[in-house]
Amino acid sequence: MSTVKRRIAFQMDAMEGINITGDSSFVLALEAQARGHDLYHYLPDDLSYRDGRVTAHAHPMTVRRENGNHFTFGPPQSLDLNDMDVIWMRQDPPFDMAYITATHLLDLIHPDTLVVNDPRAVRNAPEKLFVTQFADLMPPTLITRREEDIRAFRADHGDIIVKPLFGKGGEGVFHLRPEDPNLPSLLELFLENSREAVMVQRFLPEVRNGDKRIVLVDGDAAGAINRVPAEGSVRSNMVVGGRAEAARLTPREEEICARLKPVLQEQGLIFVGIDVIGDWLTEINVTSPTGLQAINAYDGVQLESRIWDAIETRLTRRDAA
Repeated sequence: MSTVKRRIAFQMDAMEGINITGDSSFVLALEAQARGHDLYHYLPDDLSYRDGRVTAHAHPMTVRRENGNHFTFGPPQSLDLNDMDVIWMRQDPPFDMAYITATHLLDLIHPDTLVVNDPRAVRNAPEKLFVTQFADLMPPTLITRREEDIRAFRADHGDIIVKPLFGKGGEGVFHLRPEDPNLPSLLELFLENSREAVMVQRFLPEVRNGDKRIVLVDGDAAGAINRVPAEGSVRSNMVVGGRAEAARLTPREEEICARLKPVLQEQGLIFVGIDVIGDWLTEINVTSPTGLQAINAYDGVQLESRIWDAIETRLTRRDAA
């Protein structure tokens, strides 16, 4: 553990709305504070660029595990992000142009100020597209706006899952069976309200046994949790009713993690969450991964400490260079 006091800024959503029993950003902040670092908080809308400097309208912050009293802000100040040691980019998706703009601004200060995860890699690795770099690890997948192609895919595979490319938390995920007549209406809903393509995948019945979230720290598998859908649902995300249970990695999952490791390390993706259903990799989450507190609770570990160890190692190497 480092004995050097660092200045740490969290670019994330409003502190008032977080669930302190489940939020990963909260335990990352708790751990940083326990290590003696100074914390700051700002919203993505508070990020600015002027005359070569990237700044944020930020608050000094202290955190505590007390429901309804989990943070205190100091007086607001204009924070020059070049003076920070670490910026955590932790706002939730959607991964829209505002998100992309934030990655470009933070790119101006990284790596002199360490941004986690690397903003350029985040920009180039949206969850449902990054995974296409590992096509042999994925279930059969189609990305398109063409209804004819989706119909042909369903004819080939029967049950399918249709979901937006840039959604989050299981939002907008639909399971369509071969006889389901709602495909045209569903595509109208998707395509008339967005210019984006949709992702279509063969339905994996193994999802009824769970959708495993595996957390990787600096490319290495650090822990896992199995998320089991509620009865009658195919969405396993806990924010939409999924149930968590303890999990261990299978040989296939270890193989998947080993394949990902060199790519994640090369791209500076320190904290990553992947989703695996059965033998198939379905998503690589790099924007605002979750799952730390759930894994901690089931495995008796403290993954945020391991993440901070990896970050402080990088900072020590930077200081010595």
